[in-house]
Parts: sequence; structure tokens; C-alpha cells
Amino acid sequence: MMKDTNYTVVKEFLLLGFANLHNFQSVLFCLVLLAFIICIFGNVTIISLIKMECTLHKPIYFFISIFATLELIFITVTIPKFLAILIQRKKAITFIGCCAQLYAFNALGETECFLLSSMVFDRYLAINNPLRYSAIMNHKLCSVLAVFPWLAGFFVSFFPTMSTAVMEFCGPNEIDHFFCDLAPLQNLACSDPYKSNLLTVIAALLSTVLPFITIIILYIHIIFTVLKIQSREGKMKAFSTCSSHLIVVCLFYGTVIAVYIRPNGSHYDKYLAIMYTVVTPLLNPFIYALRNREVKHALIKLLWQHLKLRK
Repeated sequence: MMKDTNYTVVKEFLLLGFANLHNFQSVLFCLVLLAFIICIFGNVTIISLIKMECTLHKPIYFFISIFATLELIFITVTIPKFLAILIQRKKAITFIGCCAQLYAFNALGETECFLLSSMVFDRYLAINNPLRYSAIMNHKLCSVLAVFPWLAGFFVSFFPTMSTAVMEFCGPNEIDHFFCDLAPLQNLACSDPYKSNLLTVIAALLSTVLPFITIIILYIHIIFTVLKIQSREGKMKAFSTCSSHLIVVCLFYGTVIAVYIRPNGSHYDKYLAIMYTVVTPLLNPFIYALRNREVKHALIKLLWQHLKLRK
């Protein structure tokens, strides 16, 4: 029991998920499971292809392999539990498990924001400084740009997560979401959520809005540089190197900013969350593979070699 109160400390939370969609629980389970399997297969294929094919040993593909690895970890934080609550009667998660999921999800999500800005910086150097690109984007800089997003993501997310975890939870314990997130948890707290809400907004500004503004500024520079290219073929080639990344940025940031820039959240956040936890990770391997000529050629080459060996 809590001191000087008659409230009981919450030891577990109930994830309501999409309990209101009674007739579609099985269909949703099958769709999410299929998306999960395709996402794993797609990202593992991209990682393996980039590692095995020497023509893909370039900075941009190094970042794509890091991004694919991040996506694999990201989806395992939310989707398995999401699938479980779709078929289980008791949709419970322990307090510690909820806090662990909360931290991992936000840390990885913020890491993705920073990594997307690192990837556009690579494209900015390649297009704006093509002659010096190889010298500037050396192994050391690639490593820094790959490691920094992870450090920044896990550091920034620590503060809103901890401020939420130490709040008093005395009931109710039902979370109107399919995973533990900041706003739904903060709304259940018995103590004043002002500090946690403030830290959430600051973290969103640092890890979501700031990288997004950086991406916009860099793309404006890229567009102006590409427009100066005389040949139409040269312009198309330059734009094609950025198109896949730009699509991923629009898909990811479109829903993330809509959800996390408002600290109190809303009932519709869980529907928007489907986009960046299931749909976007599902589409990313296809965007990077099917829209990239070098990746397609490497995949065809690998499949052809495999068929020849089987014969």
C-alpha cells in the first residue's frame, strides 16, 4: 500500500489494443503477422546482400544496412506483444516490462530519426561535393555518423522515460494502446504529469523536429544543386539517389510528428502508430530494394549464382 493513501500501487497494465474491433481481431492478427514476417525477411535479405556483394560496399549502403538492422530491432519491441494481445484474453504486461518496452521503443524511434538525418547528410555530400566525397566520407566519418544516432537516441529518451516510470500509478491500469508509450502512461498517473509532459516535448523537439528540420534544409540544398545540373540525365540520376530516402522520411515523420508533438495524446494515436510500427517497416525494404538499381542488380546476380550452383 502507498503511504497516507488507500490506493494500491499498480503492478501491471492492461493493453486494450483494438479490443473494440471484436470481429476483426483474427484478421488483424494475420495481417500484422504477415507484415512482421515479410519485414524480417526483407531486412535480413538487404543486410546479407550488402555484406556479400562487393559492389554495394559504399557509404550509402553501409547506412542502409544499419537502418535495416535498426528496423529489425524496432519491430521486435512492439509487434510480438501486439500479436499476443490480439489472441490472448488477458492482455497484461508487467510494470517493469512496460517501462522496458517504453524505453526501448522511444530510444529506437529516436535513433531512427537521427539515422535518417545522417543518411541525408551522406547524400548531401555526394551531390554537393562529388569530387571530394570519397575523401570526406571516409571510414571514420561513416562510423561516427552510424554510432551517433544510437547514442543520441538512447540518451535523449532516457529522461522522459525515467520521469514517467517514477510517477505514481494507483489505478486505473488500462492503456488504450497496443504497446506502452509515453502519453498513454502519463495520462494514467495519479501524480502531476507536468514534468514528464515537458520532458516528452523537449525530447520530441530534439530527436524528431530538429533532425526533420535538418533533413529539410539539406534537401533544399540538394534540390538547388541538382537544378544547376545541365543534362536531364544527370538530374534524374542525382534525384534517383535521394528518392528512396525521401519516401521513407515522409512516411516515418508524417505520423511520428502528428503523434509526439502533442504531449497529452489522443484516442487516434494507436491508429497512427500502426503506420510507423507496422506499415512503414514493411514498406522500407521494398523502397530501398525495388527503387534502387544497384541493389536490384546485386540481388539478380546473387539469385543467378545460386541457381547455377544448384544445377
